[in-house]
Amino acid sequence: MLAASLPSPGSLTLVRRPLPILGPRDVLLRVEATTLCGTDLRIVTGQKTHGVTPGVILGHEIAARVWKLGVDLRPGIDAPAPGTQVGLAPEIACGHCVPCTAGRSNVCANMALFGTGVDGGLADVIRVPERALACITPSAREIAPPLLALAEPLSCCLRARTRLPITSTSRVLILGTGPIGLIHCALAAAAGASVMACGRPARLDPALALGASTVTASQGDELVATVREWSGGAGADVVIIAVGDPGLVPIAAQCTAIGGYISCFAGFPAGTLAQIDPNLIHYRELTISGSANATLEDYAAAVATLSTGALDLSPLITHEFPLTQVDAALDAVRSRAGLKVAVRPGRNKPTER
Repeated sequence: MLAASLPSPGSLTLVRRPLPILGPRDVLLRVEATTLCGTDLRIVTGQKTHGVTPGVILGHEIAARVWKLGVDLRPGIDAPAPGTQVGLAPEIACGHCVPCTAGRSNVCANMALFGTGVDGGLADVIRVPERALACITPSAREIAPPLLALAEPLSCCLRARTRLPITSTSRVLILGTGPIGLIHCALAAAAGASVMACGRPARLDPALALGASTVTASQGDELVATVREWSGGAGADVVIIAVGDPGLVPIAAQCTAIGGYISCFAGFPAGTLAQIDPNLIHYRELTISGSANATLEDYAAAVATLSTGALDLSPLITHEFPLTQVDAALDAVRSRAGLKVAVRPGRNKPTER
């Protein structure tokens, strides 16, 4: 099979490998699409090395189809039957550490991840070991594989939403209009909230298309003033920081209404610090929360949301590349040529929407 592996930090190689060996309680999936994100790019460039196994096959936003079950598995009981379209949650939690037993398997102390420590989706076939069978989630109906692959980023956004009281009367400010920020726009709009998105000028039209009612490219004090005007002087009820810029943390606090919530959703560069006026938190009674990864329940909810059509994220998929052109796909992510880039095994030509 063809696979994109990482023999050393900063190096990505397209190689031919033997098909994975199917154990008696393993499952083989034929990969249909893997979408790329900034984490993949950081791994390829060598910026992210923690938890990355040398030689691993990259890719953690995976849509696939069940191909073969191990001899000890019962179709439809232990695992979906061959031919079933599925998403694959990347988080393999241990189930017995303190976070897992507290219901926070998304931050498992012994977490393994498809695409960093376990071979991921940038290949023709992926092996799901017995310990990860619960990561396989069937789709309720057949949908475009690149769209199903978005269940992974959507699941992370849904995880954050469990900690944010967004309703039809909420004013929600999204800082960052990359794919994650745009998913947050779509979720908040679906809840009936009034949404302002702040980001790069080139990403403001997509934010409007995905549900934002107001967009801005303002920064710093100008952004604070814009938010105050938009909210009638009150500020946003919920502010989601969807880009890893620590300088946005104090700005977010200034933009948040009394009793409001700030979500530090994005991952920030290691070792960076953010300064915030503690009196803003104290006197405005702000709640600041974080959110990382997703639980299997979050992932199942994401697959259901996409496969039932409850949320349409198809405008996010702007480019598709065959696996043979994975380098070009990563270049499209690096240059921000579009929104989400999908890699599809077996496809011969790149496409742009």
